[in-house]
Amino acid sequence: MKFENLDILKLDRRTFLKVAAAMGASAFLGTYKADIVRAIAEADRNIVWLHGSECTGCSISFLNAEHPDVIQAVTKLNVMIQYHETIMAQQGLFVDGAAVKDAALNANYALEHFLDSGKPFILVVEGCVPQGPEGTGDYCKIAGKPFLDEVKHAAEKALITVAIGTCAAYGGIPATPPNPTDAAGLQFLKTTKGGVLGAGYKSKAGLPVINIPGCPAHPDWVLLTLAAAILEKVPADFLDKYQRPKPFFPPAYTIHENCPRRGFYDRGELDTEYAGGKCLWKLGCRAPVTHSDCPLRLWNDGHNMCTQAGAPCIGCVEPMFPDGTLAEEIEKIPTLVGVDINTIAKVAVGAAAIGVGAHAVRRIAMKEE
Repeated sequence: MKFENLDILKLDRRTFLKVAAAMGASAFLGTYKADIVRAIAEADRNIVWLHGSECTGCSISFLNAEHPDVIQAVTKLNVMIQYHETIMAQQGLFVDGAAVKDAALNANYALEHFLDSGKPFILVVEGCVPQGPEGTGDYCKIAGKPFLDEVKHAAEKALITVAIGTCAAYGGIPATPPNPTDAAGLQFLKTTKGGVLGAGYKSKAGLPVINIPGCPAHPDWVLLTLAAAILEKVPADFLDKYQRPKPFFPPAYTIHENCPRRGFYDRGELDTEYAGGKCLWKLGCRAPVTHSDCPLRLWNDGHNMCTQAGAPCIGCVEPMFPDGTLAEEIEKIPTLVGVDINTIAKVAVGAAAIGVGAHAVRRIAMKEE
């Protein structure tokens, strides 16, 4: 069956996300533009995008999407971005120390005005949320208000809440020990569920926080997840244990499996210096323990990925990033068939002499184990 022959509005939630993930943002939004517009033409779909402690890298990644670009995507999805500090035009104007209460002139007032309007919206949070000192949230303030309070206030009213980037999802770099600001993700602190919204948080649509990790998050992951959210096609049980959409972050699949350097790993040919052109495992590559579709989706408009460009995977979509993930060799890591890399390297040396292929090397290594 061809994708273009599907009636996406009749697809169940599981199939919807599988089709979206398989097609990619450009093909999906282009093929189903009429269906999407028809489905939400009468709906009032809005996005509120908040920024906490972060580098704005996920917004830059989102804004750098090319097929479609952000303007095309927003137009096709028929949504209004009501608040986004990086791209909105309003300025924070004050007169005699008081904020100008005009949504056209004051971004902070525009946010408050919208949140109190009662209109449904999807909340997107980029960046972690500092809770210190002592639970006040004063380490991160926007317009004199703790970001912690702003996030909680918005999350209470949100139809769906989405964490964009590893910082918002799990705390990321700011929450790395010793974590002096007591930063956390929306519903996780690294691998521990809870976060600033609490383990039991559910949005008005009855969903937990949807996590789209990455440093930064891939534009496709963001656009397609928002498309699914707008069309109310995100089932709670289609999220993994860290609340990532399984089509983009498959629990049973790692980057290692389709890495362009995988053949070198199977033969035990491992670089010990950069620019060697072989497997990057000994340089700290986290591909064997990182669940993401990067090798299939690729980056930079579908042209490249970290290991292809010569850089080890740093596991940026995993909850513990960057704790112990930078340039540290993974010890005793098994391959897909449960074989230690040192065993594979040892067997590969002898196997090369008799012309045994990579799959045979793994079979021999399994017996060695």
